[in-house]
Amino acid sequence: MSHTPEWKCLPFPALSVDELHAILRLRVDVFVVEQQCPYPEIDGQDPSAIHLFARGPDGLLLCYARLLPPSADGHPHIGRVVVQPDHRREQLGRAVMIEAIARCRALFGPVPVALSAQAHLHDFYASLGFRRTSEAYMWDGIPHIDMLLP
Repeated sequence: MSHTPEWKCLPFPALSVDELHAILRLRVDVFVVEQQCPYPEIDGQDPSAIHLFARGPDGLLLCYARLLPPSADGHPHIGRVVVQPDHRREQLGRAVMIEAIARCRALFGPVPVALSAQAHLHDFYASLGFRRTSEAYMWDGIPHIDMLLP
């Protein structure tokens, strides 16, 4: 990637129809089609989430993460982290996670941040400071682990 991503971080009502379409399309293309995991991608949590994303100069949605406000455990959660398949070798996964962590801190204060990671991505999230807090479990047919950033 030859440019710095320009981030947008918006609550659900502020998303344009075009932005929402691009987000849902990328999530379905990767999590449902590519990963061959038929599950309810539209899970009812988007309206209460903050949506973080970056587009390329051509308008293509490059990467995305969903930030959920603190839940019963008291932690905000980062989820639905996804990078456009043709741009996966450009460090966008790391970039979107660094931005997501910063936005969680700005929005929710200095509290631990949680995520449910696909188990094979443990080392990636650990490199960002997340620590494993659960054994592996199946979620929609894919092994996951819970992780927390202190």
